[in-house]
Amino acid sequence: MGRILPFIDDALAAWIRDQPIFFVATAPLSEDGRINCSPKGGDAFRILGPREVAYLDYTGSGAETAAHVRENGRIVVMFCAFSGAPRIVRLHGRGTLVGQGHPHHAELGAHFPPNPGARAIMRIAVERVSSSCGMSVPFLDHRGPRTELDTWAARKGAEGLAAYRAEKNHRSIDGLPAFD
Repeated sequence: MGRILPFIDDALAAWIRDQPIFFVATAPLSEDGRINCSPKGGDAFRILGPREVAYLDYTGSGAETAAHVRENGRIVVMFCAFSGAPRIVRLHGRGTLVGQGHPHHAELGAHFPPNPGARAIMRIAVERVSSSCGMSVPFLDHRGPRTELDTWAARKGAEGLAAYRAEKNHRSIDGLPAFD
């Protein structure tokens, strides 16, 4: 049932592109730190190569993923089939947070459509690709993307987003630095 794959091949890349949602999990080094798992959606995930992926990190109420990756780099991305044949794919790797002032931000950003709510790009060097059955994952109907984040971010504008991020995204819930 479970398999380790050597890399993301064309067939797996096509399957990943068809998934409307993915999940990202990280953890701090501290034993009392909180493990984080976040759902992600939208036109936000890109496969850059057989062992390299990236996703748009949208503005949110917290910044756990960014803080954990800045601290230790560990990250896993999980995709589940909610339609079609059952399948789960996990991409374990080392993440790098590419913020708006980063020298590679424009280059990486060219892979994504413009989005007013994007605060950074998470680039991941994939170290392990695994697949498992997912037979207990339910069927769910995908009705389409939500537009609330885009509307909210556009209404806030660049200055409003900067102020929100400074207030809400500066540190993780465990006090780790996330965004400057």
